[in-house]
Amino acid sequence: MTVVVGDEREVDDTPIDLDRWAHLAEAVLAATDAQGELTLTVVDDDEIASLNEEHMGKAGPTDVLAFPIDEVPTPGVPRLLGDVVVCPAVAAGQSAEHAGTFDDEIALLVVHGILHVLGHDHAEADEAEAMRQRELE
Repeated sequence: MTVVVGDEREVDDTPIDLDRWAHLAEAVLAATDAQGELTLTVVDDDEIASLNEEHMGKAGPTDVLAFPIDEVPTPGVPRLLGDVVVCPAVAAGQSAEHAGTFDDEIALLVVHGILHVLGHDHAEADEAEAMRQRELE
């Protein structure tokens, strides 16, 4: 399993410890027995708003987006699990009402994004409850 992290923000106005979140991503993948490569990228408001519009059809910035890649692995080829994109600026603005602290919010977003990449969803009430339980684990 491999986690590749990157900071693509134009302005680094919200400090973020990429190594810390890479280790969390690795722990989540290990706990789920996922094998493959995952990218974790932090972006600014403008970039995540652009991605949100392009891929989700929604206007404005969001906190996290997840893009699964290889649903079915090809034998002999390294599996690309997908991409998780987090916006620290959005996380900072919602952390007090959502997870409590900025670090808790980033942790929640990283885990949430990885669970989406691994096929979890929260469109239905039972799915939302199952995903919430996995996040807490």
